[in-house]
Amino acid sequence: MRTVEGINTLAVTRWLCDNIDGVTPPFEYSLIAGGHSNLTYRVLDATDRALVLRRPPLGHVLESAHDMGREHKIIAALQASDVPVAAALGLCTDNNINDAPFYVMEFVDGTVLADAALASELSVDERKSLGHHVIKVLCDLHTVDAEGVGLGDLGRREAYLDRQIRRWRKQWESSKTEELPAMDEAIRLLVGQKPEQVGFTIVHGDYRLGNMIVREGALCAVLDWELCTLGDPLADVGYLLNDWNGPDELIDEGRAQGPIAAGGFPSRDDLIAAYAQGTGRDLGSINYYRAFSHWRLAAIGQGVYKRYLVGAMGKDRDFDLDSYKQSVTRRANAALELLTL
Repeated sequence: MRTVEGINTLAVTRWLCDNIDGVTPPFEYSLIAGGHSNLTYRVLDATDRALVLRRPPLGHVLESAHDMGREHKIIAALQASDVPVAAALGLCTDNNINDAPFYVMEFVDGTVLADAALASELSVDERKSLGHHVIKVLCDLHTVDAEGVGLGDLGRREAYLDRQIRRWRKQWESSKTEELPAMDEAIRLLVGQKPEQVGFTIVHGDYRLGNMIVREGALCAVLDWELCTLGDPLADVGYLLNDWNGPDELIDEGRAQGPIAAGGFPSRDDLIAAYAQGTGRDLGSINYYRAFSHWRLAAIGQGVYKRYLVGAMGKDRDFDLDSYKQSVTRRANAALELLTL
């Protein structure tokens, strides 16, 4: 039986047989490419049934991060909503099984559009349809009754930006490897220019095409719910808009162009109009939320950079440390630019 880093093959196999209905051993485990935080594995059983297993990164992790029970709870609850998610199948909280908690969900067939090359394989009509579906699903998420689906205790509802700024400022301070003045100035302006929160919703926290499985011009499943909480829905909108980089926009040096660079997708203005119509929310302060998103991603990126630097994501990972470090600086500068327009 082949050994895969991060999987205690014998113990996990026994757990799957005891806790997941309809599986047939032996299982083949393989790390799914992509993702710099929690580790995601494809599990194939003897009948070619595919499952997905999610676990925290190897080694030390930040306090309260990488909560497998929380992720499992969220996708299980959202199965009763219009938001497409993979079926939650089981949660293991016994660290003796695999050295850390993990959960298992059904494998959803489709493509994750990680870059422009993959997006180019879709027809122009499919790209347009997908773009409109992406914003519709975000509207659907932001109209879910959190109490009604059992997620009313997911987090505090008020003062979302205050909590997020405190959280990611703390992460930045605990994981930074050198001083970056743009980050500190962005923090000062984010605090000083903070808009009033109007209501609350379930907030995904990482809503972008790279965290979605798509098929035939439609969104089949939203993935990676580890940052999900209750709070200000416009944070999700600002984040999505920042990731919606067209073919003529500057990209990170040394990194593949994002999927929107393939062209043919709805514009940012189209997304803003569709979201406003679908939810009735005012997006007049959306540049603040875009700035907040860039700053938060810089803080998150610094945490990822440090985890790779100290080997917490395992050995021999294909990861360009220098380019990632530069992207943290670019994000900080982008936040500052939007805050000083």
